[in-house]
Amino acid sequence: MTPGYAFFPTPAGCCGLAWDARGAVLGGQLPEVGMADPEALTRARMAARYPELAAVDAPPAAIVQVLTRLAAALQGAPDTLDDVPLADEDVPAFHRQVYALTRRIPPGHTRTYGELAAELGGPGVARAVGQALARNRFAPLVPCHRVLAAGGASGGFSGPGGVAAKLRLLQAEGARLGPAAGVQAGLFDA
Repeated sequence: MTPGYAFFPTPAGCCGLAWDARGAVLGGQLPEVGMADPEALTRARMAARYPELAAVDAPPAAIVQVLTRLAAALQGAPDTLDDVPLADEDVPAFHRQVYALTRRIPPGHTRTYGELAAELGGPGVARAVGQALARNRFAPLVPCHRVLAAGGASGGFSGPGGVAAKLRLLQAEGARLGPAAGVQAGLFDA
């Protein structure tokens, strides 16, 4: 398979995904929410992150399947995509553990940094979970937007568009959030 990257539409905006010769995902790009000409910015970020790769208008069939599944998941389809391989050999082991847990969070659902930390060794690692997710280059395939702060507060979000982008992605997935997340009551209710 020829390495490259491609773009795909989601309810939150244009996303990007890069892959290697094995078909493993090298990284992703979240939409540039709240920016002027967000699609152009998403395309520019991918070109800057992967200068050795070319944008592909017609990706290989296996990648098209991943893009289709990912776009559907970002609209709430019950697919975690945790079977899609990541090119994560250079990622620290703890980060890989955090990403694996995060990938198991179904679309439209959330967990907290503390809940993930409890599975990984206790509440003392909650900050390390947050740091691993802040370095997540695989978003939205590793859906760090589904991880909230204690009490259901939105917490931070290092992706483009910040917390507004996080909330927009969760809204598109049909997640139910309330005032603790910084959302007006009922805004995301069906």
